[in-house]
Amino acid sequence: MLNPRERIERQMAAPWFVRMHRRLSALKSVATVMQTGAHPDDEQNGLLAYLRMELGMRVIIACSTRGEGGQNALGPERLGALGVIRSRELEEAARVIDADVHWLGHGPADLIHDFGFSKDGDRTFDRWGEARIVERLVRAYRKERPDIVIPTFLDVPGQHGHHRAMTRAAKTAISLAADTSAFPEHFSEGLTPWKVAKFYLPAWSGGGDTYDDEVPPPETTLVIAAEGKEQATGAQYDRIGEWSRYYHASQGMGHWPKDPQVFWQLHLETGENGDREEATIADNLPASLLDLAEHPGLDPDLVKALREADEAIASAISAFPARQLIEASLLEAATLLQHVDETAGQEFRDLHGHRIMRKRAQLDAAILTAIDIFERAYVEPAEMRPGGQAFLHVEFSASPSTYEVDVTPVLPSGVSSSVETLGQATVFSLLAEKDVSVSGLYQPVWNAMGGNGHASVRVSAKIGARTVTASFDLEEPFFISPALSLTLAPDALLVPLGASAPQLGFKALARGDETALSFKATDGWKVRKSGDDWVVERTGEAVAGLVSLDAHTGSHAAFQVTPIAYPHIGRARFLAPSKLRILSLDMKLPAGARVGYVGGGADNVGSWLGRMGLDVTELDAQALSGDLTSYTTIVVGIFAFGIRSDLAAATAKLHRFVEQGGHLVTLYHRPSDGWDPQSTPVRRLEIGKPSLRWRVTDPHAEVTVLSPDHPLLVGPNVISDEDWAGWDKERGLYFAARWDDAYEPLLAMHDVNEQPLKGALISGRFGKGRHTHTSLVLHHQMDKLVPGAFRLMANLVQPA
Repeated sequence: MLNPRERIERQMAAPWFVRMHRRLSALKSVATVMQTGAHPDDEQNGLLAYLRMELGMRVIIACSTRGEGGQNALGPERLGALGVIRSRELEEAARVIDADVHWLGHGPADLIHDFGFSKDGDRTFDRWGEARIVERLVRAYRKERPDIVIPTFLDVPGQHGHHRAMTRAAKTAISLAADTSAFPEHFSEGLTPWKVAKFYLPAWSGGGDTYDDEVPPPETTLVIAAEGKEQATGAQYDRIGEWSRYYHASQGMGHWPKDPQVFWQLHLETGENGDREEATIADNLPASLLDLAEHPGLDPDLVKALREADEAIASAISAFPARQLIEASLLEAATLLQHVDETAGQEFRDLHGHRIMRKRAQLDAAILTAIDIFERAYVEPAEMRPGGQAFLHVEFSASPSTYEVDVTPVLPSGVSSSVETLGQATVFSLLAEKDVSVSGLYQPVWNAMGGNGHASVRVSAKIGARTVTASFDLEEPFFISPALSLTLAPDALLVPLGASAPQLGFKALARGDETALSFKATDGWKVRKSGDDWVVERTGEAVAGLVSLDAHTGSHAAFQVTPIAYPHIGRARFLAPSKLRILSLDMKLPAGARVGYVGGGADNVGSWLGRMGLDVTELDAQALSGDLTSYTTIVVGIFAFGIRSDLAAATAKLHRFVEQGGHLVTLYHRPSDGWDPQSTPVRRLEIGKPSLRWRVTDPHAEVTVLSPDHPLLVGPNVISDEDWAGWDKERGLYFAARWDDAYEPLLAMHDVNEQPLKGALISGRFGKGRHTHTSLVLHHQMDKLVPGAFRLMANLVQPA
C-alpha cells in the first residue's frame, strides 16, 4: 500500500484539470499511429506527445524487447530483473504522453529478447528469427489497426542491429497484414486483415554519442511542426516528451532541452495513394468523425449522427473546464455514437467499427473523469499467496449515492471476491485458491485508458438514463506470488581447485508457508542442514566446472521473489528458480592484496571480490575521505564517477594514492558518467564515441595478447586462451580510444570485418603505483560465473 507521501505525489502529478484536458484531447481524432522500436526508450516521445495531445491521435508504442540485455544506471539488476524495470519504465513513460504499449517480446526466455548489442540486422534475425518477429508485427497491426506506422530508426550501417531488424520487419509486415493468405491462424482468433495506410521513415540521422549512421537519411516529404504549448500544462510538446523520457531512469534518460525540438522530418515510404505531397500527417486518412461521415453510401441518419457527435465533442472541448457543460456535451456524443455503433452496416463496421468502439470507450472515460467520482483502488496486502486472503478497497471522491455506481473487480483466474462493505468506500474480500497460478512477469499490453496489471477495477455510473463505464488501475501492482520465497545467501559459491575438500556454509532464508526444504543432489556434491544454516560438501574428486543444485519445497521447485522498488516506477518484483550454483576453478589470489571497492550500485563486483576470498572493504563516502594507505588496490565500479559525487570529489586523492604506490583499477564508464578524459584518470584517457565503434559485441571474438609477459597477465594466474572461453553477451564496450603514452594496451580484439581495438585493457605505471582501466564486461561475466573473469580479476587487483 502506498504511504501518504506517495499518494500526495501521485495526486500532485495528475490533477483533475490535466486529466480532464487529456481525456478531451483524445476525442479529436479517430486515427491511430504506431511507432515501432526495439527497446524501451527508443520512442520519439516529443513527436508522440504532439500527435496524441495536439492532434488527438491514438498513439501505440510497439516494442520488440524488454531491454533486458542492456545496462542499469540505477542498481545491480540485470537480465530478467532489468527487463521488469525497463518494462515498467516504458509503461510509466507511456502514461505521461497517454500512449498505449504493445509488447512483441516477453522477456529473456522468449526468443525475441534483448541479447545485448548487435551491429547488423541480419545477425539480429539470426537470434530472433525474421519470420517470427514479422509474424508478431502482423498480429500487432491486425489487432491495433494503426493507420500510420513510424519506425524509430533507419536500417543503415552504423545503427544498432536490433533497430535495423525492427525497421525492416515493420515494413515487411505491412503487406502481409493486408494479405488474406498470410498467417491464417490469426483469423481463428478473431483478427482480420488490415491495411496500414502510411509507412514513414525518420528523415533524420540516428547518429550521436552511441550510433553513427553511415548514410544520410532519406529525403523529407513531410515536416511536422509541433509548435505551441499544451493548454493544460503550458509546456512545449518536446518538454512533455522529456517528462516521459524521465522515466527511463535506468538508462540515464530525462534531460532538459534548452531549446525544445519543434520540427520532425518524416519520409513517406509507402502511402495509400503513393502521393508524397502532404500538408499534414492526417492527409488522406479517416482522421475525424466528419471524415467517417463521408463514407460512401452511408445512411443519411448515420451521417447526421456522426456530424452531430463531432459537434458535441467540439462543444465539450470548448467548454473546458466547465464540468457540467462538458458532461452534458459528452453524454450527447455518447448517445449519438451508440446509435451509429448499433445500426451501421457491415461494410462500415468492418472498416471503421474499431474507431467507433474506441471513441465510445474514450467518451465514457471522459464522462467519469468529468464527474470525478473515482478516487483510488488498492489491494491490501498487494501480494497474495495461494490460499491467501486480501482486501480490495475502492474509494470515491464523491458519495456513490450521488449516482448509481457499480464496481466490478477484474481479477486473475483462481481469485474470487465478495463485497464486505459499501459506502464512501467499497471493500471486497479476495480469496486465492490453493492452486492459483503465480502472476507472470511480463504482460503483453499496457493501455493508457486503464485496466492494467494482474488486477484492476471496472467502475460504472448511471447518469440520467445513461450508464457509463471505464477501467481503472490499482494504485500499486497486485501479484500472486509463490507460497514460499526462498533466498539463498550467497546463491553462488567459488571453490578453488587447490583447496582441500571444502565444507561451505550458506543460509536459506524462507518467507511464506512452512514447507520442507531440500536440495537436489548432484554428482560430487551434497547439501545438509547444520543448525540454522546449510553446508555443501564435495564428495568426489575436485573437477573444474559449474554445478547447480536446485532447491525444492516439498515436491515443487522453489522460487526466489526479489522485490524491486524505485520511486519512478513504484514496486515490482522478479521471480526466478532458487538454486545454489558452485563454480570450481583454478584460481590463485594475489599475495598481500587489501582491496577497497568503490561501487555505484550498478554491479555486484564488491560482493564477488569478497566471495573470491579477497580482503575487501566497500568504501562509503566517509571511508573514501579518510586514510587510503591501508589498501593496496582500489577498484572503482561501473558508472561510479557519474553516480557518486563523493568519488568525483576524491579524484585528486585517488591520483595521489597511485603516485604513492597504490593500484587504481577503473571498470568501464560511459563518456557521460562524469568521465573527464583529462582529469578523471591519472593521465589522459579518452573513451571512444560513438560507442558503436568502440565495442566488441561478439562474446567469442578472438583475443590477441599484445604484452604476453605483462605482470597483470602472468600472475598470480597465467591468462591463456581458455580464460576467454564461455563469455556471455559481449567482450566489452566503451573502449578507450586514445590515451597518454604512459598507458600500455594489453589486448586487441574486434568484431568480424572490423579493425582491431586495443582499448579493452590498458595499464600504466605512475610514480610508485599503477592505474589500470578495463572496458571488458567483467561484472557481467562474474554474474554469469565465467571462470576466466575471476582469474583475470584476481590478477587486476594485485598490488602495484
